[in-house]
Amino acid sequence: MCSNLLYGEVIMAKTLRFVVTAEYDGTKAGKYLRTVCGLSARTLAILKRSEGALLADGKLLRTIDLLKEGSVIEISLPSESNSESIEAIEGDLDILFEDQYLLILNKPSNMPVHPVKLHQRDTLANRIAYRYKGTSSDFVFRAVNRLDRDTTGIVIIAKDRHTASLMQKADVKKYYIAVCHGVTDEFGTVDEPIGLAQESKILRTVTPLGQNAVTHYKRISCNNIASLVELNLETGRTHQIRCHMSYIGHPLFGDDLYGGKLDFIGRQALHCLSVEFVHPFTNEVLNIKANLPDDIKNLITRLELKI
Repeated sequence: MCSNLLYGEVIMAKTLRFVVTAEYDGTKAGKYLRTVCGLSARTLAILKRSEGALLADGKLLRTIDLLKEGSVIEISLPSESNSESIEAIEGDLDILFEDQYLLILNKPSNMPVHPVKLHQRDTLANRIAYRYKGTSSDFVFRAVNRLDRDTTGIVIIAKDRHTASLMQKADVKKYYIAVCHGVTDEFGTVDEPIGLAQESKILRTVTPLGQNAVTHYKRISCNNIASLVELNLETGRTHQIRCHMSYIGHPLFGDDLYGGKLDFIGRQALHCLSVEFVHPFTNEVLNIKANLPDDIKNLITRLELKI
């Protein structure tokens, strides 16, 4: 999106610098800031009220100004405060990628991404808050994607409001590995809406009253009792993979909520294996992978599946 960002030329921790290319010569600054730089309406409104936050060649930039080819646009992103007051708790983090905009981690099982009523101090957010405690970074937890407490694998964290906004618009391809009961088709798509089951606050079900949900899967290997499958999602509904695979008669091993058995593993055999997307600032294609956890590797071995 921001192909003319001078990546690495950072004036302050939260300041970006762009160079106006020929195609945007004569464009109004407001349009450029929204479409090229990707600023949300909310962020742009804050910047307009902040002295020196928007500059062109070192001078005040108004949204009504017309840009010139070669001009250097400087955007000083606003400081942020964490109204959620996430407690900083020391703990290990399996970091797969980090720069000034993004933090990508491999989440273990039995760990929520974000604090909830029954989990206030044992979440990924608590550990990340500890990592940035006492630094110059303004920590506001912004997860681009979320995983269930017992689903392992990749979680992407945006380090500021602007990056989070760009990542929500990005085409992020996420690939999962799951071990399912029975023999699945070689490949397939489940295109069925998902919603809350009646009289439940947790269980999801396929229902015409639910939200659109599309899951694609491909069988990697199988035997007469189990299938190892790779899945990717067009949508990101809660429990989508678990609900959809159960719906077609192939619940995940360890997922007793959706009909899976706990004989070989104590949690759903589901792992976010990899993500691929274009970095919103560098235009680099990132392909990040997270190794399978030991319990899923042991399950695959025990079931004599091939990976």
